Amino acid sequence: MATISTRLDTSSPALKSSEQQQGHFSNHAAVNRAGFGKTLQIFWKMLFHKPRSTRPVGEIPVQRLTREQLLSAPDHSVYRLGHSTVLLKMRGKFWLTDPVFAERASPFNWAGPKRFHQPPISLEELPPIEAVILSHNHYDHLDRQAVVQLAGKTRYFLAPLGVGDTLIKWGVAPDKVRQLDWWQSTEVGGIRFVATPAQHFSGRGLFDGNQTLWASWVMIDDARRIFFSGDTGYFEGFKRIGEQYGPFDLTLMETGAYNVDWPHVHMQPEQTLQAHIDLKGRWLLPIHNGTFDLAFHAWHEPFDRIMALAWERNVSITTPAMGQAFMLGAPERGHAWWLDVEAQAAEPLVN
Repeated sequence: MATISTRLDTSSPALKSSEQQQGHFSNHAAVNRAGFGKTLQIFWKMLFHKPRSTRPVGEIPVQRLTREQLLSAPDHSVYRLGHSTVLLKMRGKFWLTDPVFAERASPFNWAGPKRFHQPPISLEELPPIEAVILSHNHYDHLDRQAVVQLAGKTRYFLAPLGVGDTLIKWGVAPDKVRQLDWWQSTEVGGIRFVATPAQHFSGRGLFDGNQTLWASWVMIDDARRIFFSGDTGYFEGFKRIGEQYGPFDLTLMETGAYNVDWPHVHMQPEQTLQAHIDLKGRWLLPIHNGTFDLAFHAWHEPFDRIMALAWERNVSITTPAMGQAFMLGAPERGHAWWLDVEAQAAEPLVN
């Protein structure tokens, strides 16, 4: 297992590392997982009984990006490329979270959740990437073809324990891979990255459940601090992360693909907002939505709910369209673009 230039942050004795028993990682808190029968019911419902509202009828707006545009952008520009794929510019370099450019979030190219929209920029046109930051190995977060294509233009891949081994098997040079346990940190290009806990699970097949770790990430660029949630249920760890590393200028928070059948591994919007508050976040940018159909709620419901909650609690929230820049130096709320998509669907057909 390749772990390079990492250190365990022991500045708080209350913070514990991950736990691995008999080759499997576990959450700090007990997580109730659906049994085999319940899992089959969920898959059957996913395949044959999804509401039509889980996919947009109108066209998702995408602001196209060019390499030249990115190279000329100021530092601390943030771009949603889709789902949990976010491109950040810091110190004149580019950093990419959970890159998924595939047409489907699936092990198959002919079945599984299909994209609502194309990425704002292609893998080929992306500028050189200083580091790819990975949260876990699920298909909607770890795209093998994207990793293979990015390997030649990426300096480092930062990953939770075990995920880096997968990258190396796929052909990424071992000296580019840094694997971290919870609360371990590493520095790349003057920016400090800390792998922090999340409450989730891992696996890409039937027999590899929880054999690799999952994580959230703290990014520290001098006075600027950004939090990337990855996938997670709500847990007390957010308060510990906030106490240890907050306040955060921006939190990139999972807001979508929730359901009463999996309450411990994905957050309801009310929990997303509370997690942002626990983290001492200033601006909230909801992610994990708007690209793939992964649950039973209407595709736009995560935006509707988190926006209403943020206004009620006076929380600064931003909802940029895919490819639209969010500037930490001059933050703006953005446009409720999903309402326009729904309005398209409601327009009568004109002969």
